[in-house]
Amino acid sequence: MIDFPIFKAAAVQAAPVFLDTAKTVDKACSLIREAAANGAKLVAFPEVYVPGYPYWNWIVPPPEGSRWFRRLYQASIAAPGPEVDLLAATARDCGVVVVIGVNEHDPERIGALYNTILVIGSDGTLLGRHRKLVPTWAEKLTWAGGDGSSLKVHKTAVGPLGVLACGENTNTLARFALLAQGEMVHAASYIALPVAPPDYDMAEAIKIRAMAHSFEGKVFTIVSCSTISEEIIAAMSSARADARSLLERKHSAFSGVIGPDGRLVGAPLIDDEGIVYADIDLTRCIEPTQMHNITGHYNRFDIFDLRVNRRPQTAVAWEGEVAPPPFGGPPPSHEPGGEPNA
Repeated sequence: MIDFPIFKAAAVQAAPVFLDTAKTVDKACSLIREAAANGAKLVAFPEVYVPGYPYWNWIVPPPEGSRWFRRLYQASIAAPGPEVDLLAATARDCGVVVVIGVNEHDPERIGALYNTILVIGSDGTLLGRHRKLVPTWAEKLTWAGGDGSSLKVHKTAVGPLGVLACGENTNTLARFALLAQGEMVHAASYIALPVAPPDYDMAEAIKIRAMAHSFEGKVFTIVSCSTISEEIIAAMSSARADARSLLERKHSAFSGVIGPDGRLVGAPLIDDEGIVYADIDLTRCIEPTQMHNITGHYNRFDIFDLRVNRRPQTAVAWEGEVAPPPFGGPPPSHEPGGEPNA
């Protein structure tokens, strides 16, 4: 008998306490407790929720954004680290799986920042740390790119769980790499982007991407998006006089849950802060695969061949030393008389 989890998911749509790491982590812990009290077993947060998104990249020239980059870097966190410990303890105490976006710095690469999604198990274990593979457009002024070592599906209390950040959910090959590992629950984190081109409906674009992934992969997608707070507008108004008119544009945030048929489960949230709840029954993922199983019978692997480089990318490879293990992986071993094997 194959058992599939049935649970309640919570998609958080909220703003951080902008560039204040401690207060944002406190707010996240409070939201985790609130969602758990309402029966959620999975709580998903927006992209780079801790401690916020670099909106200045879109509204001021790069040289003027440098001082904001410094503030974000100094407010970023290490993973693992003390802030992650607080989130993990809350997840453990509440018995919930937590997915949350953070600005992560690498202690060995000063100035390097990553758009990172953390996956924390219901026992408080840090299961995964996915760094966004390709920062989108103006985001390249802030974040470095991740590598394939984090393209993993995690075994959790709510089922096989994969994550991608914002525009990565447009990357067909990244999505396929997760589906091919048996993903059944997909957490997609986003930020509200009212500074998008005038003819671009951000909320609708988020929904389309989530529906496409759910329908193609026959999975549930949990979408969590941040909101624009008055605090963010005030901060950015100090950088550019007309920032308010750029950041107040509506229909810029969408959070909700999409079923394996590509349709909404319950009502989503548009723009407003809150938590979306949805009941998820993973047995619903089974029947649709009889028609389309793109990682199984509905494909031609004699024609298509996707290869993913899972090796962690480092700044330097030291000869004659044992390489550190990849995040979450086993320690490397030495072959007699040879180089260490990562």
